[in-house]
Amino acid sequence: MTVVLLVFLGGVLTILSPCILPVLPFVFARSDRKFLTNGLPMLLGMAVTFASIATLAAVGGAWAVRVNQYGRAAALLVLAAFALTLLSRRLADWVSRPFVAMGNRLTRGAGGGADLGAMHSLLLGVATGLLWAPCAGPILGLVLTGAAISGPNTRTTLLLFTYAAGAATSLAAAVLAGGRVFAALKRSLGAGEWLRRALGVAVLFAIVAIVFGWDGSVLTRLSLAGTNRLEQSLISGVDPRAGEGSSTMAMSGAASGQAMMRVAQRSGELPIEGEIPSLGGATAWLNSPPLSPQTLRGKVVLVDFWTYSCINCLRALPYVNGWYEKYKNVGLVVLGVHAPEFAFEKDVGNVRRAVGDLHIHYPVALDNDYSIWKGFDNQYWPAHYFIDAQGRIRGHHFGEGNYVEAENLIRQLLTDAGHMDLPPAGIESARVMGVEAAADEAHDESPETYIGYRRAENFGSAGGFAQDRPKAYAAPGSLALNQWALAGTWEVDPEKAVLRAAPGKIEFRFFARDLHLVVGPGRDARPVRFRVLLDGAPPAANHGSDTDTGGQGVITQQRLYQLIRQSADVREHVFSIEFLDAGAQAYSFTFG
Repeated sequence: MTVVLLVFLGGVLTILSPCILPVLPFVFARSDRKFLTNGLPMLLGMAVTFASIATLAAVGGAWAVRVNQYGRAAALLVLAAFALTLLSRRLADWVSRPFVAMGNRLTRGAGGGADLGAMHSLLLGVATGLLWAPCAGPILGLVLTGAAISGPNTRTTLLLFTYAAGAATSLAAAVLAGGRVFAALKRSLGAGEWLRRALGVAVLFAIVAIVFGWDGSVLTRLSLAGTNRLEQSLISGVDPRAGEGSSTMAMSGAASGQAMMRVAQRSGELPIEGEIPSLGGATAWLNSPPLSPQTLRGKVVLVDFWTYSCINCLRALPYVNGWYEKYKNVGLVVLGVHAPEFAFEKDVGNVRRAVGDLHIHYPVALDNDYSIWKGFDNQYWPAHYFIDAQGRIRGHHFGEGNYVEAENLIRQLLTDAGHMDLPPAGIESARVMGVEAAADEAHDESPETYIGYRRAENFGSAGGFAQDRPKAYAAPGSLALNQWALAGTWEVDPEKAVLRAAPGKIEFRFFARDLHLVVGPGRDARPVRFRVLLDGAPPAANHGSDTDTGGQGVITQQRLYQLIRQSADVREHVFSIEFLDAGAQAYSFTFG
């Protein structure tokens, strides 16, 4: 019940989110009419449609995504027609004639009165819900991520409808208040018709904003950042561990270690969070024969959930490696659980090569089916679980950071297990270089951005995606911050974009010290040459570890490539990467 209440509160907070702004003109446009027959049907249609589309998104099928895209297009046409009826009373009367006639027939047949605005309002609510469906704050993201991993179920659907109900409740309050305001204006100023036309202009502007993607870029930049912080404070109620990081997929983990240690101090001893689950679901093992909770009994175990293209995992890796080297001879076992995000990370050959390149010598279990992930009820990359010699989970840490607290916990568990002669504490020996260096959080204003259409945001090429088929794309003349675009002939699928004919380009306007791209060669594994530019010029001293000063580089395997590391004066830039050979497969941008 607590979870449902907190998800409902998260939905209430949606009214403060930037992605709700384009929807507000449609809601307020009917606030001067009877709420039960106009506002309420619209909000019900909006909530039910939103929850239904979000449920389909949780299923993750590409067909559901296409339904949503076509639904958005249809919704824009419906809302544009609605805006024109607001601007023109004559057009509104003409459009309403068939509804009036139908209503008269229904009235005569039923012998009663029918509210002719209810069906119209319900239709507008459905259209508005289709537009609102892609809007997801942290709480909704947590619900959808859990559904994607564990599979959609009745609990997921209940939470989605609860979230939608919370948003509808806050919008209903706004409509009721707005109705009183509009009524007062009409009585005192006779401004009803002008208000009607102003709302029509607002609706048209909102449609233009949605078509050009301003609702996801400009509005976000103009909005207050407090909404996400408010929602994030509620996430800990949905999943008590979730408040310890910043996102469900790759987190900075700035406060997670501190939260873990506070629990221990309050209780007087480390909490017991459960038993280590079965490891039998691993699809393969590297650096070790298969392990089990029984074979690990008597050892202190650090379980590290990671995937080799995750920048946050790579930045935490030097510390995990350092703890392994320091404490492996005094009772510590480090177990890496490789849980893939992209399809290429399920290939045992790719993972084996990455393990070798990253100098990982401890056991690694490939968890391609998320069996171990589900056993730990995990939700994050990276995630660290600390297990005592009796096989009990005694602490956890999500994301990057708090390495001193994590090492202190390892030392405490080793001491409790009877290992007294421990090496000196300290993490000064951790190997930190290249992509493994800590992020520059003071200058990081660009989010992780996916290129496959299933999770893509802020895409700037005209016409949007041609899903699952080749298309000649063009980049616009300019990009807003955190907007990106394709140029050349690409085929975009749910997970990635594949260059079908060379040359091809990706552009991104970003603000961060580092820019990384998860990318690989084509199916034939032939190397793909590329050239990187920063504001139209070679990066020079700002090149990354996978490029030279002229911006030249070669893609030889599927992994994360560091393309830009600004050496000084970090600021906003337009990045472009031109692929000189066909076959490049681009998955996601990350920053730091």
